[in-house]
Amino acid sequence: MEKRYFDCVDGKGSWAFVFLIFLISCTKPEEKPLNIILIHVDDLGWADIQPFGSDFYETPNLNRLAQEGTLFTNSYAAAAICSPTRAALLTGKYPARLGITDWIRAKFQGYSTSGELGEYEEFEGRPLKTPKIQGYLPLEEETIAERIKKLGYQTLHLGKWHLGEEGFHPENQGFDVNIGGNDLGQPPSYFDPYQAAQPREYYEMKNLPPRKKGEFLTDRESDELIHFIENKEKPFFVHWAPYAVHTPIMGPPDLVSKYEEKEKGVQRNPEYAALVENLDFNIGKLMEYLNEKGLRENTLLIFTSDNGGLIGNPDKPVTVNLGLRSQKGFPYEGGIRVPTIVSLPGIIPQGKEIEAPIITMDWIPTILEFVGLKSSDSELEGKSLKGLLTGKAELAERDLFWHFPHYRETIVIPYSIIRSGDWKLIHYYEPGMDELYNLANDREEKNNLFNEEPAIANELQAKLDQWLIDTDARMPIRKVDEP
Repeated sequence: MEKRYFDCVDGKGSWAFVFLIFLISCTKPEEKPLNIILIHVDDLGWADIQPFGSDFYETPNLNRLAQEGTLFTNSYAAAAICSPTRAALLTGKYPARLGITDWIRAKFQGYSTSGELGEYEEFEGRPLKTPKIQGYLPLEEETIAERIKKLGYQTLHLGKWHLGEEGFHPENQGFDVNIGGNDLGQPPSYFDPYQAAQPREYYEMKNLPPRKKGEFLTDRESDELIHFIENKEKPFFVHWAPYAVHTPIMGPPDLVSKYEEKEKGVQRNPEYAALVENLDFNIGKLMEYLNEKGLRENTLLIFTSDNGGLIGNPDKPVTVNLGLRSQKGFPYEGGIRVPTIVSLPGIIPQGKEIEAPIITMDWIPTILEFVGLKSSDSELEGKSLKGLLTGKAELAERDLFWHFPHYRETIVIPYSIIRSGDWKLIHYYEPGMDELYNLANDREEKNNLFNEEPAIANELQAKLDQWLIDTDARMPIRKVDEP
């Protein structure tokens, strides 16, 4: 036995064999390419899940995701409404630069607020003309899907799109597969066959034909997502934009019954609670699938929302943004602050909270750096959060901006916002209404310091004015003025 061993070592080619074994032993196993799932929920308020303080909705799977990942406690949507934030998410640019500063009307609604630069709307009894918006995401803009496809990724858009009519849908913007995405801002119904009580032309989701009568929409979405992932040989990028939890407020009947019987707190809408818990269930279903298939360890999960929660009728609120002022559409924290959780086991710390303010445009540079492509594109207006998430770098302090130069029904006045450090200035375009808050000790925005801190207000206004110039923002004008 000993002789045979030494014969092997001393024989012809034996040293080459030993050297090969040495190389194999010193070589690391090939790392799997990173998959990306970006879950961009519709209208989910900052405190609509338990990790952020919900006193009524049950979200055990998002609790688990938070325990396995990192929470951002100062996470902002790029706008207080959907289409601008969605455009910002996909392009990495401020909505003001894109000209998409209001929600884009769908074809079935029969009217539009879209127009060319320099076109305005007028409202009776209002002193301002407000600019018409870019009514679609231009094909010239490079989306995250188009960027990541260059690296060999297969791409899926699933759910709400709301960024233009035919010709500007996800399949025109870098997504290999589009399930559900067109110009609709909400589902006709959450129950298969997904039709409105009063059917209307152009009012149906794309590539979501009826499958099983009564099936709930978010259940169907998660099934489609898992089906897409199955047997994928290439890494994948998924933009899952659930139609939940937007109106029409509906929930699976068994969950609605559960919440009707549950003791109610400040948040108390049973249908909305059922809609939230069903969303949570389907995120749990996705997480279990990833675990079972050995994909969880190399899948970056980002969970966030497109704007703050909708309160609606205060006598029967859809939700309540606990600890924050106001709601969707408004310039207060309840309109723009959103729940955000990021998880990548073994890379991103578990159970951590990050207070640094972040915003929607940060996700493109973050994703690109995670997949090994640190972008040098100066047009991207967000910052990569990879170093912040992994604990290897701090995020430099910066100013954040919002621009909504429109009237919203009769209650929202055209405004722009700057957050600089702990200070937040809300500038209204009707004079004499500006507000200044210190968010460090007044997160609920109860104490307007505009008159008490004129130097800070002037400094922030100057920064805001310059940003509006730099982004070529469309601006409201007084009716007596010429465009």
